[in-house]
Amino acid sequence: MLRELFEKQAELNKRVGFDADKVRENMDLKESGEWLNNYLAAMSSEIEELRDCTYWKHWCKEAREGRRFEIHDLQNARVEVTDMLFFWISLCHCLGLTADDVYNLYQQKLGVNHSRQDNNYSMSEKTEDDNKTVNL
Repeated sequence: MLRELFEKQAELNKRVGFDADKVRENMDLKESGEWLNNYLAAMSSEIEELRDCTYWKHWCKEAREGRRFEIHDLQNARVEVTDMLFFWISLCHCLGLTADDVYNLYQQKLGVNHSRQDNNYSMSEKTEDDNKTVNL
């Protein structure tokens, strides 16, 4: 199913001028970086729209009533998460990643994350050395 989503998103992105197949064939780091930043801005907006589905403002009436962070618009929150998926797949495309690449990277990173939990993960002692083992 992930492959199908990647294909459908690639078709949609072509309509706005971003060709994921072209990126994979000829990785132009400048062009990919421009599109990456476009999609990062879009993703950032979706994150804020998702946050707005909760009573996140500490000064609002709902927060004072003990309801801070309660989801007040579940339907829209679900749509915003789905919008984030659109942009997340687009970010993957900007980096030349296929659905299979993402699956393989996920499996590797999952192992790193489990290892971190097994070894009492600490932010103060964290390095990125274990992430260097995660690659295509």
